[in-house]
Amino acid sequence: MEAASSFMLSEIREQPEALTRLLEQELDRVAALGAAAREREVSMLFLAARGTSDHAAVYAKYLAEIVAGLPTALAAPSVFTLYDATVRLSHALVLGISQSGKAADAIEVLRRERESGQLTGCITNDETSPMAQTAEFPLCCRAGEERSLPATKTYTTSLALVYALVANLAGRPDLLEDLRRTPDWVAQALAGEEQIADRAERYRYMDECVVLARGVNQCSALEAGLKLSETSYLRSHPYSGADFLHGPIAVVGEGYPCILFAPSGRGYPTMLDLATELRDRGAELLIVSDQDEMLSRATTPLPMPPVPELLSPLVGIVVLQLFAYHLARVKGRDPDRPRGLKKVTHTF
Repeated sequence: MEAASSFMLSEIREQPEALTRLLEQELDRVAALGAAAREREVSMLFLAARGTSDHAAVYAKYLAEIVAGLPTALAAPSVFTLYDATVRLSHALVLGISQSGKAADAIEVLRRERESGQLTGCITNDETSPMAQTAEFPLCCRAGEERSLPATKTYTTSLALVYALVANLAGRPDLLEDLRRTPDWVAQALAGEEQIADRAERYRYMDECVVLARGVNQCSALEAGLKLSETSYLRSHPYSGADFLHGPIAVVGEGYPCILFAPSGRGYPTMLDLATELRDRGAELLIVSDQDEMLSRATTPLPMPPVPELLSPLVGIVVLQLFAYHLARVKGRDPDRPRGLKKVTHTF
């Protein structure tokens, strides 16, 4: 196995420790935000984020609606910053997500909604950041400094905080018992690194792919697509497996690369049907799954440990982080410093 010669690889491998630290240090603050939400009779969730953090927000939308029954909306920050519009919210928890805590447009959403009397919280890896200073209830990822440009450990810890918060809002302490097992599950996913590195070589000349998932794993399709674009400069197109059938599947011909997230759960049967159809079309299938039935359909199987479906995005994405890193190395890229990008992107 390759030594941790890059920040990205080192930070991917640090994720079990980062998750453990979060679970030890941050759940009391999550509970305080949950208590405030109940006291103020919160009846909806309004999320403001960009980039990787927006993928964590997509996860939050699925979880909040599935587990807590809370209607959830993803803010379009430009509504506030470009159009200076007023959004009429009532009994909302407005949650900003930014690993750096410097996303100016998401911060502006929080500022305005806090001034209008809404309950505000945020998820960030820097508790001294402008976002943490703006929100009434800041939550910290506890991931430690992230020096590689592509976010890895701050993404999974953001997902963990989202899950903990939704479990609290729903009054489901049983879900936290599953969350406490995620460091071990992520460690199991990391144990497959050598196999993943070997399989990346096959895709040295891949320049385009689609990334597909269903339901709660839609965030993984979005995040994997971003990581592949950042680190290997691929044209990677993420879709819902359902939406893909409504037209985009026409691009798939012999040898076309399709990456599927297909862990056990409610989304599995439809992903199995999709994998079968793609195989029949001659697609090159890379499949992240815990099911032998699904992995047997893959050109390149990428196994993950079996986990509860609602936590599968925290574990399955680690497999694709490793694949993205090793593919970038195969292609001669520097995954720590993708061309033309900065760690913090300023939009307003």
